[in-house]
Amino acid sequence: MVALTRIVLTWLGVLTARPIAVFVVLIYAGLWFAFSRETMGWHAIVTLATWMMTVLIQRAEHRDTQAIHAKLDHLLEKLEPADARLAAVDKMQPEEIEEFRKKLGS
Repeated sequence: MVALTRIVLTWLGVLTARPIAVFVVLIYAGLWFAFSRETMGWHAIVTLATWMMTVLIQRAEHRDTQAIHAKLDHLLEKLEPADARLAAVDKMQPEEIEEFRKKLGS
């Protein structure tokens, strides 16, 4: 069950980093305004702004992470004695990566 939760959370994180997530929030806001205009007060605006900022921050973080991975992949390809375990670290879950880093440090 824990493994499935990790997979789902990772998938959701990647999904919210896609440009379509911005449109989903905007469509949701439009539908909310169209069908329940009377509840569209300051609380609704703050909620939608929070969702939009979350999507934008997730997008920026995902872009940065992808750039770092691309650079590291390139460096690993250029190093002759590169440890094969390092090439597969991006397939691990965050908890597994932390444990892997601890083992490398000791």
